[in-house]
Amino acid sequence: MTDPTFADVVRTRCSTRHFLATAVDPRQIQGILEDAQRAPSNCNTQPWQVHIVSGRSREAVSEAMLEAADRQAYSPDFSWDDAAYTGVLGERRQEQGKTYYQALGIAKDDREARVKAWRDNLRFFGAPHAAFLFMPEVGDGVRVASDIGMYAQTFLLSLTSRGLVGVPQTLLGMFADPVREVLGIGSEMKLLFGISFGYEDVSGLSARVRMERAPLAESVQFHD
Repeated sequence: MTDPTFADVVRTRCSTRHFLATAVDPRQIQGILEDAQRAPSNCNTQPWQVHIVSGRSREAVSEAMLEAADRQAYSPDFSWDDAAYTGVLGERRQEQGKTYYQALGIAKDDREARVKAWRDNLRFFGAPHAAFLFMPEVGDGVRVASDIGMYAQTFLLSLTSRGLVGVPQTLLGMFADPVREVLGIGSEMKLLFGISFGYEDVSGLSARVRMERAPLAESVQFHD
């Protein structure tokens, strides 16, 4: 069996929301982190601070986020506004949500089932590991956040190349305070988002969900 090409890895990577409980070999995780460390960054500043949770620390963080969610005690370090996504961006958001909930067999008006599915985010969708991506405050944060994005993509592609899967979760960033408290992280480090990762549970109801991408003409313009 031949190794996958770069194109294979890019085109097969997907955001998985059903995981097996099987832990990933620590040597594999080390290799993924070494790959991700090669990500580009502004002036090679490498501003990412990554905290991997597994085992008891994973459970403690999950419990803390769920407890905060019960109290609606959200503590995002960065603003989030659903209504800010207008036009085609809003349409794509709605289509993703519709496709996912339909795959789970959850009706639009089934609020109880939707809340349960939402809370699965805070259980890492059953993944045995999660990476929390923190960043320092530098200016308006845009440059550093873009560096974290490049790190995250490299991390996700490394997972795919090794037969593993992951899902970036903005929602984990909505609970920055309890995550910092459990992990002993100072308030000067800001939580951007997290990535749950491990082995895919292919029997999961959403395992076959694959979101389409917009045609290049909607995103790219050529100038001669």
